[in-house]
Amino acid sequence: MYFERETFEQVDFSKNRNKTGEYEECVFSNCDFSTSDISALNFIDCEFKGCNLSMAKMNKTIFNNGKFMDCKMLGLQFESCDDLLLSISFYNCTLNHSSFNSVNLKNTTFEDSKLHDVDFTNADLYKSVFNNCDLQNTTFVNANLQEAIFKGSYNYVIDPEINRIQKANFDLPGALGLLAKYDIKIL
Repeated sequence: MYFERETFEQVDFSKNRNKTGEYEECVFSNCDFSTSDISALNFIDCEFKGCNLSMAKMNKTIFNNGKFMDCKMLGLQFESCDDLLLSISFYNCTLNHSSFNSVNLKNTTFEDSKLHDVDFTNADLYKSVFNNCDLQNTTFVNANLQEAIFKGSYNYVIDPEINRIQKANFDLPGALGLLAKYDIKIL
């Protein structure tokens, strides 16, 4: 099945599995995908507005130029997605307990979002932007953060010795998270 330029409003996909196929330039508004299986679906140039995708299964799902706004996205395993065409951005989303382990996220935007207990182990975040994000207990291990921007973001702890942070941009007081492992006080 192929859907192009369609709008889906308040559809409960948690009870009715999405039709297998491809969605191109579609808008999903206030839809519920929680605990649903959206595996192997292709979302190309789609927007998700006010949707709940918490705990959805996304094995080999394609998100090419996917835009998520005001979405609840708890416990998602983005490493299960098809990473060949993965291109996503997040605005005012809650991504708590999600995982981007070993995912290519170059040039990804995270804006005004809550990312508590998120895993970015081995993630490529080259030139990604974290604008005004809460990164409490988020894990950055062996991540590529080169030229990434952390403007107005807070509650992050990033160890410069185990992550690549060359030319990354941090502002105060968030940058103090780069010194957290040393257990020192800045006066």
